[in-house]
Amino acid sequence: MELSFAGKRALVTGAGKGIGRATVVALTKCGAKVIAVTRTQADLDTLVQECPSITPVCVDLEDWAATESSLQDVGPIDLLVNNAAASTLQSFLEVTPEQFDRAFNVNVKAALHVSQIAARGMKSRNCGGSIVNISSQASQCALRDHTVYCATKGALDMLTKVMALELGPHQIRVNSVNPTVVLTDMGRRGWSDPEKAKTMMSRIPLGRFAEVDDVVNTILFLLSDKSAMINGVHLPVDGGFLAS
Repeated sequence: MELSFAGKRALVTGAGKGIGRATVVALTKCGAKVIAVTRTQADLDTLVQECPSITPVCVDLEDWAATESSLQDVGPIDLLVNNAAASTLQSFLEVTPEQFDRAFNVNVKAALHVSQIAARGMKSRNCGGSIVNISSQASQCALRDHTVYCATKGALDMLTKVMALELGPHQIRVNSVNPTVVLTDMGRRGWSDPEKAKTMMSRIPLGRFAEVDDVVNTILFLLSDKSAMINGVHLPVDGGFLAS
């Protein structure tokens, strides 16, 4: 299935590494003009070298005012991928207020804020649009030591539904992608212990973790007109984890 985003402008958060970076590259190859947002300048610098046509934006999305200022002049947005996320693993009894606040600020509050900015422009231009929130299988299945992460992704899923409900009449579609473990550089490090990986993989009927392209291809599909009647769904990219 050939996808083209020629003439479209896309904004991707968490664009410096992993899924976000690969999404920027893929959208660029499909003809989109991409605004790449991350808080790490070094990551942006190397991304610009790889994709010279992008518009780089360096901002910490936890900072509401700085985000507003940084994104107010990036121009119209047709497509949005809310990929930025924070994850610090801790058991339930060890969760601190600082860890709780940071995770919700990045994983939920920032997604809401950036979506407001993009959707207001989509609505005012009466052009419709597509928003994809990067969630997780952890939104629907409790995982040990993922207390706050699971809670944020559950909140993001419900935010996705409400956005779809309220923005749908303006022809703005909102969906989430909910992957299992993804073999980004961070994912490979985090699941390098064979015993730890075996426990998780044994619950995936396909018997493997997700590659980055498995997730990126799903994001592209949901952004595209090929999914024109899909709105308000949580699409697992989990090899059947949630089915077992």
